[in-house]
Amino acid sequence: MAAVGRIARAHGNQGRVIIDADTDFPHERFRPEGELFVQRGGDLVRLVIADVRFHRERPIVAFAGVDTMDEAEALAGLELRVPVDRLAPLPAGTFYRHALVGCRVETAGGEDVGVVRRVDGSPGGSHLVVEGARGEVLIPLAVDICRVIDPDARRIVIDPPDGLLDLNSRGTSVAPTRER
Repeated sequence: MAAVGRIARAHGNQGRVIIDADTDFPHERFRPEGELFVQRGGDLVRLVIADVRFHRERPIVAFAGVDTMDEAEALAGLELRVPVDRLAPLPAGTFYRHALVGCRVETAGGEDVGVVRRVDGSPGGSHLVVEGARGEVLIPLAVDICRVIDPDARRIVIDPPDGLLDLNSRGTSVAPTRER
């Protein structure tokens, strides 16, 4: 399953919720009769969208069977997921975040950096959170740095600028520099 958003909070008193979408395709993903899944009490629960409207590009959704503010509030904070096979195909050179998690990261010189634990940020400024011998390292997800991304082989090859791995390594004491 792949995360496509999170229920932020109830909206109004008729069971609607506001969604923090985590997809580049919110209008396709959040549409009437669309199916989403949440984990509740150890069970996978299917939610069907009965109605949706967008306010400032955020979906406001009514789920079938969720009719009151109390029922909507009980959903707040839950992550919305869909089966991976229902994701839209992406153009060459683009990847879903979940496909990068678990990839081994190494430098172009063959130095092992670690394994991608998550991808943070927005599509315009994402970074890999890599756990390795240096601890947690943040690596910008940029073409100039991430030279090879091969999710099928579970491998990412980076060519980091000098000092990037030390600068972004958690627990390393580096004096801050001022932007000029």
